[in-house]
Amino acid sequence: MSQPKLLADQVTRKALADRLSKCPEVAKHDEGAGKEAGTLAHAFGDLEESFRAFLDEELPRLMSDQASPAELFDVLLDIGEEFRHILYHIHDPKFYRYLNGQHDGDKS
Repeated sequence: MSQPKLLADQVTRKALADRLSKCPEVAKHDEGAGKEAGTLAHAFGDLEESFRAFLDEELPRLMSDQASPAELFDVLLDIGEEFRHILYHIHDPKFYRYLNGQHDGDKS
């Protein structure tokens, strides 16, 4: 059974961004109009959607005893696309660049 979405709309994402913007460790990554808090809130909302899609849709399809090898392959490809989207939202925020081995001074 699916859990209710926590970041289902722009109002809740904006509220999260407002809270995150008060965190100095987040705000230090702001550049001009690009506010890191907004990037993080957007990323978390999209990550929530991707994780729910994997758990609620794709994993059950993968576990189906009736799935043919061709259907399993299709599900694996769908999961790969979901993972690609997840990776984008992990790598996009500057706050989490350290996960890529980058440090505060790195521009790449």
